[in-house]
Amino acid sequence: MDKVNFTQMKDGTKEEYEFLTAHEIDHTKHTAHRLLKALVDLDESLSGYQITRLGHSVQSATRAWRDGADIDWVVSALLHDIGDIYAPYNHDEYAATILKPFVREQCAWCVQTHGDFQMLYYGHHLDGFDQHKRERHAGHPYFDDCAEFCERWDQASFDPDYDDLPLEFFAPMVEQVFARKPYDPAVIRAGEREPLTNTSVAAERE
Repeated sequence: MDKVNFTQMKDGTKEEYEFLTAHEIDHTKHTAHRLLKALVDLDESLSGYQITRLGHSVQSATRAWRDGADIDWVVSALLHDIGDIYAPYNHDEYAATILKPFVREQCAWCVQTHGDFQMLYYGHHLDGFDQHKRERHAGHPYFDDCAEFCERWDQASFDPDYDDLPLEFFAPMVEQVFARKPYDPAVIRAGEREPLTNTSVAAERE
């Protein structure tokens, strides 16, 4: 079977849906490759900064790596702005939706809300923006983690002179994360926290 015969889903047969399921499972195996390609496409995204959006993404991930962050944090830092091209008004939610089935809940939440937290750095310069928008999340278990995520890796990663690691360095990590079983409780680890930095691991990576 190359294609199903039905033109309305209600007319599909068991065999056709088994065929489609197998086809879709195979398609998901290439998610990491498509995301890495989309990162390259970020060079066509928002301009005006001293580095490209791809450069910002790679620099964020590089800083996370050098801070001794685990793979969930590093991949989340790399992909946190992946929605800039397709979802400019909710790019944080877009990125979090991609990551949510495959990374720790803590990391997905920080990516989802980082847009609110980033306003701390520029909201007071623009009319109609709330510099303290992040306070709507006050009391959340991951509040401090997102504040640190933004301070250490997001707002700081616009430096054209920083020694970034290449995108290819992070490709195996992206492959590893998106090869996980989606929504695996052992991966999601709801309510659990891991530090963003680990000095002993950072020293080993130097």
